Amino acid sequence: MTKTHAIRLHAFGGPEVLQWEEIELPAPGPNEALIRQTAIGLNFIEIYQRTGLYPLPLPLVLGQEGAGVVEAVGPGVTVVKPGDRVGYASGPSGAYAEKRLYPADRLVPLPDALDDKTAAAILLGGMTARYLVKETFPLKPGHTILFHAAAGGVGQIAVQWAKHLGATVIGTVSAGKVDLAKSLGCDHVLVSGQDDIAAQVKALTGGRGVDVVYDSVGKDTWDASLDALAPRGMMVTYGNASGPVPAVAPLTLASKGSLFLTRPTLGHYIDTRERLLANAEDLFDVVLSGKVKIHVNQTFALKDVAQAHIALAERRTTGATVLLP
Repeated sequence: MTKTHAIRLHAFGGPEVLQWEEIELPAPGPNEALIRQTAIGLNFIEIYQRTGLYPLPLPLVLGQEGAGVVEAVGPGVTVVKPGDRVGYASGPSGAYAEKRLYPADRLVPLPDALDDKTAAAILLGGMTARYLVKETFPLKPGHTILFHAAAGGVGQIAVQWAKHLGATVIGTVSAGKVDLAKSLGCDHVLVSGQDDIAAQVKALTGGRGVDVVYDSVGKDTWDASLDALAPRGMMVTYGNASGPVPAVAPLTLASKGSLFLTRPTLGHYIDTRERLLANAEDLFDVVLSGKVKIHVNQTFALKDVAQAHIALAERRTTGATVLLP
């Protein structure tokens, strides 16, 4: 058994349910590796899980993303070995810990040129951005897109990647983040809660609308997102930061222009080791080449994760936030 510390919750609720506790880990089993974590990514989905919107079995250690060093491996494990620098960005939950067990075949080897904080900051958001702009709706020169929360963790990566792929980008941000969005490459920036998003998008596109909307905000932007689309455009709803979107009748999609609607999730784009490695390697390449620049703008001690959750929920963060064990 290995003793370590983790942030656990025994009930769903506010940030106060996040408790620093000592835990014991068994020796790694088949297809398991023991990871000493050096950096942990913070993501909005963990707020959903903490509150019970996306309930997981209790007691629970949150966290989907991290980087660290392999300390031990279970019987028969060959894909990683002790001493390897690795990262991960999918379930099972449990990243809010100094050490953890994790499926060995879901670990990604980290390039020497990529530091641990950056790796922990980009794997979940970066692989999400990649599938959005390269697979869900593959962007090409000539496409015009609307990207909500353009200054967020996924948004900062996706906007830069979309520009690299040749798209014209209209981004939405909260007040005070306009200059940041422009610095990322947004061609036009709209302010959520102030601008009439759909009307402004139509004005910016000569009345046509955009080819695709990428929306992680959910309920608050749903109607405007549909109304901003060009005929036969695609609505990509991949998050619920403002709450779940309402039910939609298929005839609504017809009346608004024969629209396409999809609700993707990262897990279905990295469901094999081959897809996982290909996605991660593509992400590492675009970051290390400088085409997508990463901004780790906040760090918190792991013990202070409650404060990190509050800052994220109140949209006081920009770019990536990393927890340090």
